[in-house]
Amino acid sequence: MRSTLSAFLFGKKTDSHLPERVQAVIEKQQYDSEKLIGWVQLLLVTIFGVLYAVSPSTATMNGFQPVPWALGLYYLFTLKRLALAYRHALTNWFLTTSVIVDIGLLMVLIWSFHIQYEQPASFYLKAPTVMYVFIFITLRSLRFDPRYILIAGATASAGWLILTGYVLWSEGGKSMITRDYVTYLTSNSILIGAEIDKIIAIVLVSVVLAVAVMRAKRSFIRAVTDEIAARDLSRFVSPEIADRITHAEQQIKPGDGDAVVATVMFTDIEGFSSISEKLRPQELATMLNEYFTETNAIISRFGGVITQFEGNSMLITFNAVKPDTDHALNAVRTAIAIQEVSERRIYSFGDKIKTRCGINTGEIVIGAIGSEDRLTFTVHGDNVNIASRLETLNKQFGCYILATEDTVKACGNHDDIPNWTARDEVTVRGREKPTRVFSIDPIKNAASEAPESDPLPFTANANNPA
Repeated sequence: MRSTLSAFLFGKKTDSHLPERVQAVIEKQQYDSEKLIGWVQLLLVTIFGVLYAVSPSTATMNGFQPVPWALGLYYLFTLKRLALAYRHALTNWFLTTSVIVDIGLLMVLIWSFHIQYEQPASFYLKAPTVMYVFIFITLRSLRFDPRYILIAGATASAGWLILTGYVLWSEGGKSMITRDYVTYLTSNSILIGAEIDKIIAIVLVSVVLAVAVMRAKRSFIRAVTDEIAARDLSRFVSPEIADRITHAEQQIKPGDGDAVVATVMFTDIEGFSSISEKLRPQELATMLNEYFTETNAIISRFGGVITQFEGNSMLITFNAVKPDTDHALNAVRTAIAIQEVSERRIYSFGDKIKTRCGINTGEIVIGAIGSEDRLTFTVHGDNVNIASRLETLNKQFGCYILATEDTVKACGNHDDIPNWTARDEVTVRGREKPTRVFSIDPIKNAASEAPESDPLPFTANANNPA
């Protein structure tokens, strides 16, 4: 029952143990809020000083004027508070003291009115300056901490009660009390109900604002947690996929997907098993991190998206997650750039890494597959399977880039793409229809190294692949 009421009033409860990085974001927001509060307080004390300066000359208490002293001390206190906020040195006790001092200054100013205007003490109970109480209370909502709102409300209520009691004491008690509202407004008489109404208003505003801030605080914590989780998610999947998931109009369900014409590329490290056998686990992890960091930079440069990692292999798409009119061309350029890096880069284990690439262009489906509780956002379809099979066929043909005829045609004729070499019509495992495949050697022209046993030995450019 208690937890249900708490959830109804303050919203869904957040995790009591927040990760340090979430706490760090919240603390930064708190300190930024304290800076803003400090500047607003400085503005308010300046306004009070200007109003005091332009008001009629005040009477004194035996030659002593309390208001200028109070404003001066509060001005110094506000400057000190602002400096501590910028140094991130505000403590809870200082913040509590600051709240009490804020309200205390206001009450002193209101109390001084009957001296300033040489009126009975009951005169200050009608001063409109009491409205500033609500400014000081709402100012505390900027911190997203309801404690200080309640402290401000309690201090203001207690202060007004003391001011009312002082009037009764200083003016002889019941002789100043009236029940006539007109008399109350047109004289210095006291209407007890009116003062109680002010205290009730202060209390209710404080409580309602504290509840609102508590609800907002819990929502803020969840928002920060979700934002950090989304940022972390983008490190495990591509930013483009993370953005697509988080900005979907409706919750993504299994089977949701879009059919697009795109280019798919599979990559795999040649001889990875042999490399793994020679390296310790930490060394292998270091090598893979180096490899993926460099290849990811190449893929991103040409507009590709790593849709999936699987061991040392990558599934890369062009025009599937984000638009790319030259998706086939950019996929081939990516494969060539990876080969160029393979020729010159020596990795941490002391050797080069060769990468095999299989490329295919055609209609695929991109979307979510899995169950309601566990989904994978990926691409699938017959053309994806062909690209996967081509990657493994590189070993059979002794090359590192294999592409289908559809990819070759889609590339067009470009000077930065070496000539294609027709390899064969192969029947990809799992398909009945043969697929015509072409290879390319980005370092040396593949035509000069084509095997004599090639069933269809010829070199073709992209515009005339046959």
